[in-house]
Amino acid sequence: MDNLVREVTIVGGGTAGWLTAGVIAAEHMANSESGIKVTLIESPDVKPIGVGEGTWPTMRGTLQKMGIDETEFFRECDASFKQGAKFAKWVTGDEDDFYYHPLVLPEGYEKINLAPYWQPQSAKVSFADAVSFQGHLCEKGLAPKQITTPEYAHVANYAYHLDAGKFSAFLQKHCTEKLGVRHVLDHVTAVNASENGDIASVSTKQHGDIKGDLFIDCTGFNSLLLGKHYNIPFICKKHILFNDTALAVHVPYQTENDAIASHTISTGQSAGWIWDIGLPSRRGVGHVFSSAHTTVEKAEKELRDYIRPSLGQQADEISIRKIPINPGHRKLFWHKNCVAVGLSAGFLEPLEASALVLVELSAAMISEQLPANREVMDIVAKRFNDKFLYRWDRIIDFLKLHYILTKRTDTQYWRDNCLVESIPEDLQTLLKLWRYESPWQLDFDHADEVFPSASYQYVLYGMGFETTARHTTRRSDNIELAQMTFQNNAQLTQKLLAGLPNNRELINKIKQYGLQKI
Repeated sequence: MDNLVREVTIVGGGTAGWLTAGVIAAEHMANSESGIKVTLIESPDVKPIGVGEGTWPTMRGTLQKMGIDETEFFRECDASFKQGAKFAKWVTGDEDDFYYHPLVLPEGYEKINLAPYWQPQSAKVSFADAVSFQGHLCEKGLAPKQITTPEYAHVANYAYHLDAGKFSAFLQKHCTEKLGVRHVLDHVTAVNASENGDIASVSTKQHGDIKGDLFIDCTGFNSLLLGKHYNIPFICKKHILFNDTALAVHVPYQTENDAIASHTISTGQSAGWIWDIGLPSRRGVGHVFSSAHTTVEKAEKELRDYIRPSLGQQADEISIRKIPINPGHRKLFWHKNCVAVGLSAGFLEPLEASALVLVELSAAMISEQLPANREVMDIVAKRFNDKFLYRWDRIIDFLKLHYILTKRTDTQYWRDNCLVESIPEDLQTLLKLWRYESPWQLDFDHADEVFPSASYQYVLYGMGFETTARHTTRRSDNIELAQMTFQNNAQLTQKLLAGLPNNRELINKIKQYGLQKI
């Protein structure tokens, strides 16, 4: 009985630490006598990186499971709605070059693959517009629901943009006040091993030794437990994803009624890209780039030029934060009685909000498969490592896909991204397949893929990829179903454009009146 897992100790706060604490505490009743004891140790000096302000729709389910009120979340976290990503200047670099990766599946996706039926009319309508309504909503700055739509429910599938610092503080309050998480604000000075090599406890300056049966490393790039204590190697992926530096800035609105974009905007630059995320109080803007292909000075100039239309002369004076990136991940994520979540496990680049979704997925699997005792922990650890090594590889493939389909040849950066030696072998194989059949559900090994086949379709066809479909797939009954599905999407698009409020209007109403409970 002494080997039962009764205490989970999380080292490190930030979004990763508090999300993980909240998920485990909620599911395992940390606020009851019989529940799992959850302790989070957080350094009073270490500030979260807080770059990632974009999420995936999974965050709605995560917050709901933790018992968080969506209205309160909007009021406290400077949150806004996110309905997808707009990629500008990734294909040709021209002013009119853009495509959408929406968060809704293509219309009728469970019945028919519309890609072969769209391809003949690709010159007339973009893939995203032909098969979904969400790009139109984003272009008009509309919200994904109405004030009468209950909490977490939706008209159009959505995620969030949020202030990472406020979100961490909000989660901390919720976890400690409602979920029974013990919060220790202190410096960790040592990691203490037991005879079998497990972590027995961590020493702190003011609270002595704090023990645990399972330790979760949320110490960011420092990776104090998995990286420094256990020396688990780091696998660099810079030969695939070149970007290794980010410059971040907060951009104020000109007026309090300025429109809030209901999507992430990613704009290609000479040696990287600029993200632009709209929150109610400001925009989070940053330039992620490859230092092998440009200088910090040139990258900073591109960033200031990007924000100049909004700020005028102030664009030259506003302070910019530099953040180093080492794209890659640990060789293992769970070793002995220690598992890493968040930046301590790895980081690639802030494309497609992959960082926060990995935190959610990690926290969910740890909580759902929390080992009953030490005897079964190694079995769970192996399953976790297998699952997440697969997930990291698929995310790397998907992010690289955005670069290799470019037609840009104006700089070495874009040319180098298309070199065969920089493209993972699995992705090369899929691209060969997709020349003759469109991405579909059976192209991937797992039912719970981070990015489903629909996401690959949006990027592939948004970037002008062509699939030469077999003529046998275009049977007359399929053509009829496809035409009807295209028409349904066009009708639904018009209905939603007429009936949804704009993003800021709905957020203001949520703050004033609140959303209905489900």
